[in-house]
Amino acid sequence: MTEQPPGAQLPAWPADWVVPDWPAPPQVRAVITARSGGVSQGPWASPDGGGMNLGLKSGEERAVIERNRAMLGQWLPAPPAWLEQVHGAVVVEAERGAGQQADAATAVTAGVVCAVTIADCLPVLLTEIHGRGVAAVHAGWRGLAGGVIQNTAQALRARLGEPHARLLAYLGPAIGPAQFEVGAEVLEAMQRRLPQAGAAFSALPVAGKYRADLYALARQALAQVDVHAVYGGTLCTVSDERRFYSYRRDRVTGRHAAVIWRNGQGGQSPA
Repeated sequence: MTEQPPGAQLPAWPADWVVPDWPAPPQVRAVITARSGGVSQGPWASPDGGGMNLGLKSGEERAVIERNRAMLGQWLPAPPAWLEQVHGAVVVEAERGAGQQADAATAVTAGVVCAVTIADCLPVLLTEIHGRGVAAVHAGWRGLAGGVIQNTAQALRARLGEPHARLLAYLGPAIGPAQFEVGAEVLEAMQRRLPQAGAAFSALPVAGKYRADLYALARQALAQVDVHAVYGGTLCTVSDERRFYSYRRDRVTGRHAAVIWRNGQGGQSPA
């Protein structure tokens, strides 16, 4: 899906970027980048040219990644509050700026951009139904087992002062259930947090090996905190080599970004 930014002479999103298809309020803006649209080369490139690698720990030269981040910034009201992600369950306030060690961030201030980077882990975007607050979550299996999704929903509601504020969720591209092979330790970790986790696992012929459905596990986590309006969860990073980076598939690869923010008055941002 390609969207043309209003007002200014900004280019449209690259056609293969993911614009969430969800009923978010009009002041909420979000996008998930794909491989295309940047200047990365080698294993970080796009099949169609330069790649949009946004991950500082991906092995690519930092100057190239910073250039890609600057290119992404042309569509955003401010530089994203990039996190130092650690596959944990800590949630921070994006208003406090970049460099915080966490795997999720909330924002209630217009123009503050929440961001997570991913390459098979699941990006989860959240918004309150009236657009008063937003959040971005990096949810790999360790974060899911640790409760990062539940923590983020609770943190966003706390910032809004409404413990039962209605939220919407969007599940972005991640390793799909046909590709995600895991050991018994993953199932056991999930079951400690999610009583119905077993329904998201299917046994493989090799003893102690399973295929896991991150999307189904995320829906269970969201249901625990009364978030039932959940969208997305259909795009597999491993299966679509042209469109997406995948660490599981390629090992040396780039990182996508999932960004979300509330529009302010007079700011330029995509529609």
